[in-house]
Amino acid sequence: MSEGTVPAGEKLQKVLARAGLGSRREMERAIEAGRVTVNGEVAELGERVSGDDRVELDGRPLPAAQDSRCRVILYNKPIGEICSRHDPEGRPTVYDRLPKLRSGRWISVGRLDFNTSGLLLFTNSGELANKLMHPSSVIDREYLVRIQGHVDDDMKERLLTGVLLEDGVARFTDIVESGGEGSNRWFYCVVMEGRNREVRRLWESQGVRVSRLKRVRYGNVFIPSNVRVGQWIEMEPRDIDDLCVTAGMPKLSQRPLTQAEKQGLQRQRRKLRKPPQANARSQKPKSRK
Repeated sequence: MSEGTVPAGEKLQKVLARAGLGSRREMERAIEAGRVTVNGEVAELGERVSGDDRVELDGRPLPAAQDSRCRVILYNKPIGEICSRHDPEGRPTVYDRLPKLRSGRWISVGRLDFNTSGLLLFTNSGELANKLMHPSSVIDREYLVRIQGHVDDDMKERLLTGVLLEDGVARFTDIVESGGEGSNRWFYCVVMEGRNREVRRLWESQGVRVSRLKRVRYGNVFIPSNVRVGQWIEMEPRDIDDLCVTAGMPKLSQRPLTQAEKQGLQRQRRKLRKPPQANARSQKPKSRK
């Protein structure tokens, strides 16, 4: 099979997504809009292609195989950035700090709202992004949240059993208290879906206020202690394979990194600084083992 080609009989939108040109849903829309051609003919949604077909998006062929290595970035998002590529209000976006790709583009695995910080994953593989976000993959997301208001056992039981929100029943699969004083308490909580503002809406349905919210884990991925707010780190190929297994995909068995790629990863890691010492007067939540 030649460079830039794919196994026979795969759906076109899946091929485009794996090449890093967008999510599978975005590629479906591109096909419907007539932006994709196969062997010079406008493609149809659901069409299958083989390794001998010439596939182009907006007149550009798929990236060559050496340019389409699956990559994953872990970003520690600060409060005050949006997850869109462009903002009419001119606010900073999470894409502003990410490294440039020679081909394809970074695809966000889920989103965090403007006032939420913490772990965001980006990949150039639309197929991996789709698997990581799809409800059928049953991947849990863990958050550290500071609550203003009284939280008792009955409230936690309701949140674990299920609460009817405007878009259906939602619940936490785990809630663990983690310190705090008075009416300000810290909790670790876990959800299995990625609904819009789900964690905030669940707590607010009980009459309490979320004053801080940070995502600390996505599946088996945690924020490394040396990745400060606003910094990113690229995953090693073995970690990407573990992530694929979490998403229910086979390991990718990618080609070994070139010497230049290894040196690039090493340079990036040297730029990361250890987090500063926490202010001794601040109330810091207990770590979750």
